[in-house]
Amino acid sequence: MQSRLSLLDCLPRVLLWAGFLAGTILLSGCGSSRNAELAAALPPAIPAAEPVLLFNGTGTSSDVEAVEAVLKMLDVGYITADSAQLNAISEAQLGGYKLIIIPGGNSIEIGESLTLNAVANLRGAVQQYGVHYLGICAGAFFGGYSAYNGVNLTGGAAFDFYADEFKGIHREPVELSFVSSGPLDVYWQDGPQLSGWGQVVAKFPDGTPAITEGQSGSGFVIFTGVHPEAPRGWLGTMVLKTPISVDQAYAGVVITAALDGAPLPHF
Repeated sequence: MQSRLSLLDCLPRVLLWAGFLAGTILLSGCGSSRNAELAAALPPAIPAAEPVLLFNGTGTSSDVEAVEAVLKMLDVGYITADSAQLNAISEAQLGGYKLIIIPGGNSIEIGESLTLNAVANLRGAVQQYGVHYLGICAGAFFGGYSAYNGVNLTGGAAFDFYADEFKGIHREPVELSFVSSGPLDVYWQDGPQLSGWGQVVAKFPDGTPAITEGQSGSGFVIFTGVHPEAPRGWLGTMVLKTPISVDQAYAGVVITAALDGAPLPHF
């Protein structure tokens, strides 16, 4: 669920070192590489007690609990961090996790609750240390380029809302299409469509990307503009054609792919 301004309740691993080195080698009499210098200067990652860091700070919503439920279903260990805690964590400490999850909520409030240094550390943990990132709805907005202190894991690509937002619709079931499996009917609330970055894993009914994936430096990133993890209580009177248990099982597939840095089938 994404919220901006007045929208307050929203909610394989392919290494690119060859190309990176080609772009960063500095020719000299000794044939030295700036990349080698940077790698040597990078402090070692500080091992974390659990593989997943789940943000639950300012701007997040009840999506935190929905994501926790899926992590528990998968029996994946995680630690939560609020805004103050994330602001105090160093890049090397973040580098000790396998996956950072930023859930749904209000991307503006999320970004503005964090310091510039904290966001730079997040970006460095992904791009330099190879930590993976899963951004769900607001977490996808925040993970792209944003004037509101976004992480910019996308090389400057920013995301806009899915088209139904501009029709005055803020929450609804949407049917996602996939390249190699049948459709899923999932919950959407004020979330982004993800044109402009990554490989397309799933599409909205209008053909725009609903879930994307790709590399950002050394890290693997998945963004989703929908909520397959949504519990039944979010639906109200809405009816999904796909059983909630099936959607939540797919949420587990997405989290597992993000944790392992393993690309999902894409168009």
